[in-house]
Amino acid sequence: MIQNTKCECGHQNPVNTVLCESCGKPLIEDQSMEPLEMRYDGVVRRSQRGTKSVIDVVWSFFSSVKVAIYLIFLTLCGASLGTIYPQENTFINIDPATYYPETYGTMGEIYYTLGLSHTYDSWWFKLLLIMIGTSLVICSLDRVLPLYKALSKQKIRKHERFISRQKIVYTGEIKGIQDEKEAEKWVEEFSAILKKKFYRVTTDGSALLAEKNRFSRWGPYINHIGLIIFLLAVLLRIIVPGWYMEQYMDVLDGDTVQVPGTNYYVENEGFTVEYYSEDELAEETIEKGKVIPELFETKAVLYECVENCNDPFMEPILEEVTRHPIQVNKPLKYNGLLIYQMGYEETPLLRSVNATLKGRESGEEYGQFVLEMDNPKSNYEVGEYQLELVSYYPDFKFENGVAGTKSSDPNTPAFIFSITGPGLPDEGEINMYFPIPQHKVIYQEDQVNEAAGSTLVIDVGSMQDVDFSIYTSFLSARKDTILPMIWVGAAISMIGLIMGFYWNHRRIWIRMDGKQLLLGAHSNKNWFGLRKEVALALEKQGIKVEPKSLENEVKKS
Repeated sequence: MIQNTKCECGHQNPVNTVLCESCGKPLIEDQSMEPLEMRYDGVVRRSQRGTKSVIDVVWSFFSSVKVAIYLIFLTLCGASLGTIYPQENTFINIDPATYYPETYGTMGEIYYTLGLSHTYDSWWFKLLLIMIGTSLVICSLDRVLPLYKALSKQKIRKHERFISRQKIVYTGEIKGIQDEKEAEKWVEEFSAILKKKFYRVTTDGSALLAEKNRFSRWGPYINHIGLIIFLLAVLLRIIVPGWYMEQYMDVLDGDTVQVPGTNYYVENEGFTVEYYSEDELAEETIEKGKVIPELFETKAVLYECVENCNDPFMEPILEEVTRHPIQVNKPLKYNGLLIYQMGYEETPLLRSVNATLKGRESGEEYGQFVLEMDNPKSNYEVGEYQLELVSYYPDFKFENGVAGTKSSDPNTPAFIFSITGPGLPDEGEINMYFPIPQHKVIYQEDQVNEAAGSTLVIDVGSMQDVDFSIYTSFLSARKDTILPMIWVGAAISMIGLIMGFYWNHRRIWIRMDGKQLLLGAHSNKNWFGLRKEVALALEKQGIKVEPKSLENEVKKS
C-alpha cells in the first residue's frame, strides 16, 4: 500500500512525515487538540523511514538513544572493572603474572587471566569507545539534518490546525479591524513589540513568524561534536604509537638510563632528601618514630642519542639537551617530554670498587683495577698479572652445592677470576672475591681460596675505594601529544552545554483571518517565561489576558 503524503497545500512530503513541511498541517487526521510534537517540526528522520537495507538497519541501530545509553552503561561497567586492582602500566619492574596471584590471591589470578589488568588497552574496551563514537555521529546526523531542514525553510503563514495545537494558544476577535490592511497594520504593531524583546520577525501580509535564540537548538549537537573529538583523541592516544607515553624508571645515584621507547637518556647526578625536624612534626608522629621527608630531589640531566642509538654492540653517543632538578610537581620539561619525581628508596647498592691485587703471604701489592658491579669487564691487566672474569653473580646464592644469583641487582656481588702471571701455574689459579666485607665472612672467601690453592688476594684498601649508591630515584616519563585535542573537545562540549542550558528557542506564529486572531507559541523549554512574554505583548496591544489562560486547554485537564 502506497501512503499518500501530499498535503492540501500542494507540498509533497516524505513517507512517515507527521506535519506538512510547508504549512505544518498534521498529516495524521484525528480530532485531538493535544499539543503537537515539535521536536523537528514533523520532519521525518532517516531512521524513521522504514527502509530495510543493511545501511538503514545499521543506521537505525546506532541512531537509537536507548542503544547509546546501553553502550555508555557497558563502557562505565567495563571501566569500573579496571579500577578493582591496579593496572599493569602502573608497575615498576614487577612481573604482573606473579604480582596479582601473590598480592590478591585467587581473585587476583582470575583478574589477570581475564585480561582486566590491562582493561583500558583491551580490544573490547576500544570497541566500546568506537561504538559510542559511531552512535554519537549517527545520532547527531539523524537529528540535526531534519532540524536544519525544518528551521531553514519555515513558512510564515502556517495552517490553522498547526497553530491551534501549540502548547501556548490564543484565539479571539480583534475589535476595530475592518479590512486586510488594518489586519496587516495590527500585525506590524505587534511585530514592533516583539522586536524590542529581541525577536527576529518576518511577516507575510497578516501572518507573522517571530523567533529568537535559534542558535540554542544546535547546543546538543555542538556538545556531540566536542564529545566525538574527545573520544577520537582518547582512541588515538591508545592506538597510535608515540602520541601518548608513560614509562617508569628507577635510576640509581650516578646512573644514566634510557627513557623506554625514546632516544632520550636520563642521568641522575645526585639524589638528595631533606627531613622535617622534630620541631616541625606533631608530637604523636614523633612518638611513633616516623621520619617524614620534607623535600626530595633528583639532579637530572637529559641527553639525546645522536649515534649508535639502536646498536647493541656499540656505546650510544649522547648529547646533553637540558638539565633540571626534578621535585614533586616540578618536572623536567623538554620538547613535550615531562619527567616527574614519583618517589625514592633508600637502598644502598655497591656500584664499583677500586680493588688491589696482592700476595697472600707477603702482602705485596701488584696493582689496582676498577671493578664495576654493573656490566664488569671480562679481562683486567694488573701489573704483570692478567685477570679473566670466569663468573659473576650480582646477588650470590649457594644452594645444593650450586652457585647462582637471586636477581640482577648487586645486593651480594661475587666474582670468580682466573689469574695468570709470574709464579703461577700455566693454567692459572682460581680466585673468588666478595667486595663487601660481611659477605667475605658469610661465604668464607679466604677458606675457599686457600682450599683452591690461591696465592693471591683481591682486597679493598679503605672505604674511599668503594663507590656506593645510597638512593634509588623513581621517575615517570610522560609524553602526551594528543592532550591539546582532548582540551579542544572538552571546550567545544562545554560550549554546547552552555548554549543548550542557558538559552531557549522561542517561536510565535500569528495569522489573522478577517477580525479573527489566531496565535500559537512554542519553546523547547521555559514555557512559563514564554507564556508571560506573550501575555505582556498582547497586553500592549490592548488584549489583557492571564498568562495561565494561554495554555492549551487539553494540557490543563
